[in-house]
Amino acid sequence: MATFLYRLGRLSFRRRRWVVALWIALLVGFGAGGAALSGPTSDSFSIPGTESQQALDLLAERFPEANVGGATARVVFAAEGAAKVTDPERRAAVEATVAALRKVPQVERVTDPFPAQGVSPDGRVAFAQVSFKVQAAELQPAALDGLTAAADAAERPGLAVEIGGDALSPPPAQSPTEILGVAVAAVVLVITFGSLVAAGLPLLTALIAIGIGMSAITAVTGFVELSSTAPVLALMLGLAVAIDYSLFIVSRYRHELALGRTGEEAAGRATGTAGSAVVFAGATVVIALAALAVVGIPFLTVMGLAAAGTVALAVVVALSLVPALLGFAGTRVLGRKARKALAAGKEVEDPENPTTRTAGDRWGRFVTRHRVPVLLAAVLALGVTAIPVTDLRLGMPGDEVASPETTQRKAYDLLAGGFGPGFNGPLAVVVDTAKAADPKAAAAEVAGELSTVDGVVAVTPPMFNPAGDTALLTVVPKTGPADAATEQLVAALRDRADEFPGVSVSVTGQTAVMIDVSEKLAAALLPYLGVIIGLALLLLVLVFRSILVPVKATLGFLLTIGATFGAVVAVFQWGWLADLLGVDSPGPIMSMLPIFMIGVVFGLAMDYELFLVTRMREEYVHGATANDAVIGGVRQGARVVTAAALIMVSVFAGFIFSGEAMIMSLGFAMAFGVAVDAFVVRMTIVPAVMSLLGRHAWWLPRWLDRVLPDVDVEGEKLRALLDEPVAESRPLVGASS
Repeated sequence: MATFLYRLGRLSFRRRRWVVALWIALLVGFGAGGAALSGPTSDSFSIPGTESQQALDLLAERFPEANVGGATARVVFAAEGAAKVTDPERRAAVEATVAALRKVPQVERVTDPFPAQGVSPDGRVAFAQVSFKVQAAELQPAALDGLTAAADAAERPGLAVEIGGDALSPPPAQSPTEILGVAVAAVVLVITFGSLVAAGLPLLTALIAIGIGMSAITAVTGFVELSSTAPVLALMLGLAVAIDYSLFIVSRYRHELALGRTGEEAAGRATGTAGSAVVFAGATVVIALAALAVVGIPFLTVMGLAAAGTVALAVVVALSLVPALLGFAGTRVLGRKARKALAAGKEVEDPENPTTRTAGDRWGRFVTRHRVPVLLAAVLALGVTAIPVTDLRLGMPGDEVASPETTQRKAYDLLAGGFGPGFNGPLAVVVDTAKAADPKAAAAEVAGELSTVDGVVAVTPPMFNPAGDTALLTVVPKTGPADAATEQLVAALRDRADEFPGVSVSVTGQTAVMIDVSEKLAAALLPYLGVIIGLALLLLVLVFRSILVPVKATLGFLLTIGATFGAVVAVFQWGWLADLLGVDSPGPIMSMLPIFMIGVVFGLAMDYELFLVTRMREEYVHGATANDAVIGGVRQGARVVTAAALIMVSVFAGFIFSGEAMIMSLGFAMAFGVAVDAFVVRMTIVPAVMSLLGRHAWWLPRWLDRVLPDVDVEGEKLRALLDEPVAESRPLVGASS
């Protein structure tokens, strides 16, 4: 592989104009395709095989008028002081609002609170339920404008009007805070390289990769239903890895220049060595993301594949476009001092030279000298950080975790105060009466029995479809949609549903769907871990030709995951640092966050493992002792791995202030996870363990050594093939043409 990539790097450097033109053409082409073919994103959850999904499918077939899967809004009216919403003036305002809501575009139906028993017992709060014909992501601006206009018109002294429900939930979007992450990445690159040109190359190539990737995803929305968070995840991850992969190749190119090689040769060697690590690092991330398919939830599979495609594109860009741009940059990727030394024929100072005492060299020597206490301290610190994970509670938070200043949160609180928290998450019970002798009597019996279940506040009378073979009941719980007691109630209702002969009873609705999603994700967590760890172990054994190194890499990842989960629980569930990070209302952790975080952080953790340990192996196979190889690997990799980690943390941290609960928690989890894994696990625990293992770290059974193909990640075969003097005769110009 190293030889092939070496040739690719030289070819891209030599034919740089054609390579750059090709990538620009792809950017323009995909951009035009994305603009022409884009379709709407969706926030719907399709969870085949669950009871809630089967009930929704039955309703869609027999009772489409119920429109259970459509967007909903609750317009809540609250009388102030001693007044009541039933007073003539306020009642007239409510009825006028209901009439206005029925004229809003895309509205299927609106319930009048007075005949529909939508007034609280004390008469101070009432709500009108607005059901739309389409899902929230498909609502037109005119529909949302009409909804808010009707509510605003009812506002008057003594009567407050707020709106809740998923109809007002905006899709995740890119925010200015994410640009701050890119700006921080630029500063880190300038400090790392001491050259604006070298700092700009990774950013430029990353923007091109992201531009093509996001355009492709946008075009796909015209043919495939994508979750609204899929583009955000692809952007978040693709931007970070694209910068990092380019960074590793540019850094190795600078090292080859410092050795006196020509630009073309330096580009070839950088692509052949660092590029090999980029390929396998990208492969681990792609494996982790593509393996989301094992969960069995379609929207999650599509999100993983979209992000995996963006990562794969970042790898291809790093291997081809980066060497081409290096051809235009020439020696300008070096700092001014290094360029002057090179022009004068003097030796260029190289941080990777064993005689150069860098911070990485000093850290490597410190860790290997005090490996046991350093290892124990690091493991203990991660263990303490992981303690809150014992209180982890998963769920799908809704309006209850919105900012207290938002109309959604105010509507939620008003409903909870007037009717009880369960009114914010009613359950839909579908009764299939096709085989019942008396469908109406059977449905009425179901309603009566379910009303006696502990935790149920009310059950509405059955509403039948035109054919009379399917009934729909609404069950109002005592507790809120994110409460653990509501989950227990859903289980109790489903247990009771088996007791009715002649009819089939199913529990669904948004609250039940979210509970089923959480349960399915939790059930898939161990199989998912098994798939990605198993595949990654095979890949790492192939790369490192060792048994203990892959095992050590995986155990280190488990430490990272434990500490990250603990930090997420402490911040988003317990509320630590909530004000600082903008977490308005701590609550359950988003149920899909653990599986997302495991996939993404695992891929990135293996990135750092590859970039750091391949340098150790390179030193070892070139004759260094096991301990010196560890020090050399840290010396050569610390600067770049530190910069790469800071860049990733900066990019991910930019999403913490997006204002969208899932994106905030995912951004925090990935930023924290990357920081812990890079600085505590890979830069501290890994060299300590490698030093303890010594030469045994590279042990591989002979039979396995014969079976495994030699992918030559460290470039040993490439070096033997080239077998040439370090300094070549051809001079290196400042900007080759």
